[in-house]
Amino acid sequence: MTTTDEFTSQTRPADGSSAPSDGSSVSSTPSTPSAPSAPSAQLAAASAAAGARSGDQDYRNEIGRLIRDARLHSGLTQAQLAEKLSTSQSTINRIEKGQQNLTLDTLAKIGEALDSGIVGIGSSAPSHLRVQGGTTLSGAIDVKTSKNAGVALLCASLLNRGTTVLRRVARIEEVNRLLEVLSSIGVRTRWLNENNDLEIIVPEHLDLASIDAGAARRTRSIIMFLGPLMHREQQFQLPYAGGCDLGTRTVEPHMTALRPFGLEVVATEGHYQATASPGAGPRRPIVLTERGDTVTENALMAAARYKGETIIRNASPNYMVQDLCFFLEKLGVEIEGIGTTTLRVHGKSEIRADVDYAPSEDPIEAMSLIAAAIVTKSSITVRRVPIEFMEIELAVLEDMGFTYDRTEEYLAANGKTRLVDITTHVSQLRAPIDKIHPMPFPGLNIDNLPFFAVIAATAEGQTQLHDWVYENRAIYLTDLNKLGARVQLMDPHRVLIDGPTHWSGAELVCPPALRPAVVILLAMLAAKGTSVLRNVYVINRGYEDLAQRLNALGAQIETFRDI
Repeated sequence: MTTTDEFTSQTRPADGSSAPSDGSSVSSTPSTPSAPSAPSAQLAAASAAAGARSGDQDYRNEIGRLIRDARLHSGLTQAQLAEKLSTSQSTINRIEKGQQNLTLDTLAKIGEALDSGIVGIGSSAPSHLRVQGGTTLSGAIDVKTSKNAGVALLCASLLNRGTTVLRRVARIEEVNRLLEVLSSIGVRTRWLNENNDLEIIVPEHLDLASIDAGAARRTRSIIMFLGPLMHREQQFQLPYAGGCDLGTRTVEPHMTALRPFGLEVVATEGHYQATASPGAGPRRPIVLTERGDTVTENALMAAARYKGETIIRNASPNYMVQDLCFFLEKLGVEIEGIGTTTLRVHGKSEIRADVDYAPSEDPIEAMSLIAAAIVTKSSITVRRVPIEFMEIELAVLEDMGFTYDRTEEYLAANGKTRLVDITTHVSQLRAPIDKIHPMPFPGLNIDNLPFFAVIAATAEGQTQLHDWVYENRAIYLTDLNKLGARVQLMDPHRVLIDGPTHWSGAELVCPPALRPAVVILLAMLAAKGTSVLRNVYVINRGYEDLAQRLNALGAQIETFRDI
């Protein structure tokens, strides 16, 4: 644990040089400060730039301010942060006022308490991207399998006492964290080949007491362990979920879905305490209070092991939910209404099957690649686009003047999802007449809305985006202004974007939300000159080798670490 004494050590050597005396490495490249809405990302930049600042007091003030912003962003008081660090409130107050010297070790511990990577040592240092913008893309690229379907299927594998093989799983950080959690409780997982086929074998008894809490807290997907585990354990704990910083999310919608199966959850210090009642089941249809994807998936996984009929109303029919349904059908679960908002599930008390399933392609990645073509004024072919989940987005783009060709439909490897190949054409875009806003499927996908920010910035006229789902995701879109855009924040949910934009290179820190982070990267592709995007872990959470794959199309992106 951190002690009060640790907060009195010097960060810099006595001679005033920037190199830390313990052999740790900090960046010598100054960072452009980020907007106050992304404090956790700013912390990484501030600490990385500390060694290059012209005096101890300057960087102490900067880091103190950012620690304060990150603490407030995390909803902690000074006393609560002090308790996490085993120090005093007065020490935290001095740190935030820039009146306290800090060791690299202390910075790292503060970062851990605030779920923010501050200091990197050696190969564990944060990775960054250096982008030479203004290039034109060309060629063809395949859409990879769905990130959100993949994590749901990993959770659903806990239902099966046989061997589960998932094909072409995206090797992303979100998947890596879940595999760490599964391994920690005794699940055997192994990658079978270079095609990213993954084998999962769940033991008869899980060691939930040994769960990797650190990995669990770095993913929101851990909440989807509730549905499968309630059939295996009468009492268990799950760490609080983490992942993207998108505002307050409550577990209550999940409880609306799971209480009818006899699950009760109490929030305690640092984790959820769950108690299950074996054999309990819904006496009437379950009506979800929100049409959420993970909520629907949790309800489905609970229903899969309930030997009886479960009716789920106001269910999400989104792409990852459909993939989960198709997988459960292969396990022998009967499901009616797939693709609609009413699901009728006939579960099984025991599931023991050797199953092989291929999740479908990711419509959000498809949108990312199409947006890359639009903002760089390029013609590329995006193959294996799940068209059922892209039709509204393409219709909106067509109204803005986007032109493209598409092939006839063909089936994905799961035999269900309809795919097409799309070839983009260089198009002169205009702002849409109406605002752009997401809706539950079959509306414009919530995760695809941020890409319309960078697209609208290339269009002629003024576009309003209304991100009504998340409390603060729209704020991160104002980072586009540092690259030359004109994005005005109207309130935490709405932005006005004036185009077209003359993009110019800049150095930014990744916002702590996945899709806005990728939006910044796409704008850098269009920006003249050199840009740097720092601390890109959040992008690696949801995209596999995105920089390298864009480079294959002609982009010039270099991955580097501070040394």
